Amino acid sequence: MAHEIIALIAHYGLLLVFINVLVEQAGVPVPAVPTLVVAGALAANGELSLVAVLVVTIAACLLSDLAWYWAGRRFGAGVMRTLCRVSLSPDSCVRQSELRFDRWRGQILLVAKFIPGLSTVAPPLVGAMGLRLPVFVLFDVLGSLIWASVAVALGFFFSMQIDVLLTRIANAGTLAFEILMGLLALYIVGKWWQRRRLLMTLRMSRISVDELNDAMSNDKAIAVIDVRSASSRLLDNRVIPGALMVDAQGIDRTVYDIPLDRELIVYCNCPNEVSAAKIAKRLMEQGYRRVRPLLGGLDAWDAAGYTIERLPQETLAPSEEALHAAG
Repeated sequence: MAHEIIALIAHYGLLLVFINVLVEQAGVPVPAVPTLVVAGALAANGELSLVAVLVVTIAACLLSDLAWYWAGRRFGAGVMRTLCRVSLSPDSCVRQSELRFDRWRGQILLVAKFIPGLSTVAPPLVGAMGLRLPVFVLFDVLGSLIWASVAVALGFFFSMQIDVLLTRIANAGTLAFEILMGLLALYIVGKWWQRRRLLMTLRMSRISVDELNDAMSNDKAIAVIDVRSASSRLLDNRVIPGALMVDAQGIDRTVYDIPLDRELIVYCNCPNEVSAAKIAKRLMEQGYRRVRPLLGGLDAWDAAGYTIERLPQETLAPSEEALHAAG
């Protein structure tokens, strides 16, 4: 089996490398690193060109990433939310990607391919954030080169051991395959249980958009808090009228002057309102007795046809400057 794998890559060579990398970067869970490692071993033996392997890998990465980049430019935050909904941790996927962009901006592409889940999300994220195309191409090519070089170098310098390793895996037969599948199943079940426990812990009374609109129309003493990150507001500048804008790190300062008996409504535009529920839980731990997340978040409010305001450019400007400074 080990020799068949090597023979397959040796026979189809660069075409197989190109297709494998292209499909993986498009988001299909077909790992390309093993193929690159074996290709590196074949390059060490003179059966493939090392430069050609790197060139076709970079070309495949750039082709796929450009498609995601233009999708981000065209559809904005919706692309990230769609991608993250199919991940095992959809509630943190978008926010963690935005936080990494806040810190690194375009440079996130240099390391994205080494971070599970970020490789596919990063190109549409930087596209939606307005990163210029030449800068995107530069960082994407450099990031792809670094990632491909590491994988190919492993195969190149350990070419003698690659065949031995694959042979041992093949000789282990069915037992090794069953153990591997069992570990994968345990991982998926563990992530599912972790997610279920989180949702059960954060289960609390939510307020519907109709109830919130009625309360705001009747001038009830409520405070509406937008808990999205600054990057999320750059992607989507919609806001519920009168909402206090704050991220998770600044929530304590925002509510400092709000009486403990005041009703607080928190919202986001994340899957399952988990970010809003987490903030609501923190506020309740600080002594606020009337805190509720908005069911469906900002998207539900907008879909119901209620008034939406757009953040002015001067409100977004500090965040943009901070992002450029970080980049």
